[in-house]
Amino acid sequence: MPEKEIAIVLAGLKLFARKGFSSTSIQEIATESGISKGAFYLHFKSKEDLLLAIMKYNFDTIFSNISLYDAKDIPPREKFEKQLSAVYGTFIEHKEFFIMLSKEQAIPRNEDIKKLMFKKHHEIQLLYRKGLVSVYGKKAEPFAIDLSMILEGLFHSYMRLMLIDQADLDLEELTHFLMKRMDSMVRDFDQSFLNEQKVNKILEKAKLLHKSFNIDEVLAQMRNELEGMDNKESLEISLDVLGEEVRMDAPRIPVIKGMLSNFKELSAFEKYIKEIASYYMF
Repeated sequence: MPEKEIAIVLAGLKLFARKGFSSTSIQEIATESGISKGAFYLHFKSKEDLLLAIMKYNFDTIFSNISLYDAKDIPPREKFEKQLSAVYGTFIEHKEFFIMLSKEQAIPRNEDIKKLMFKKHHEIQLLYRKGLVSVYGKKAEPFAIDLSMILEGLFHSYMRLMLIDQADLDLEELTHFLMKRMDSMVRDFDQSFLNEQKVNKILEKAKLLHKSFNIDEVLAQMRNELEGMDNKESLEISLDVLGEEVRMDAPRIPVIKGMLSNFKELSAFEKYIKEIASYYMF
């Protein structure tokens, strides 16, 4: 995101949190950003468009913070606890903004935001599942979906205290406490309630999961397009990096954008770039 747009996003984040979405005018956002009202529209079509950008910015921050621990050589349990703290730490940092969203019900009015929220929630659930299996081993795999739902529910109950009731709770201490509770649950789990088939059926019915999108197929099609091209080797490296990135628990959007930019001058790749950009919502 360009520096000027980040400045507008941060200004909107501040004003929406303080005054509310409905009560904040575009002129106020422009003034807070140090630009004219006309300049605002060069970057965003509307307040709703800015709100979507703020949500993307917040989620990008969450997943960037999560990725900081991917390459660290630390025990799986410590890594997972730190990643959980990173997820909820961002919500706490901008709690006034998220309280505003809840009170004004700004999300249900915007389909793009609903889709973004669903997609990122699904990605965080996948992070939970992989993290839980890394901590408890293969014995947790049959129950990973149920365990991730339970862990999220426990977190949300305590987060409600921290967001709404302004409770002063230590997030790292809470994360450690909840993982201790998960220890007991994993020992006693003997039957799953949810499985991939049930979840996918629910998601398909809601028409919210991009089931038709297969990143491996898209990358394979892009690789086929490279045959006979002069700069084939350098572009294949870009595809290799792109493939590694999209398979991470928390793909980094700037890296995906950077790799795709190497193909932007090639018309044969335009449709693939659009597909990937649409899926990752940038």
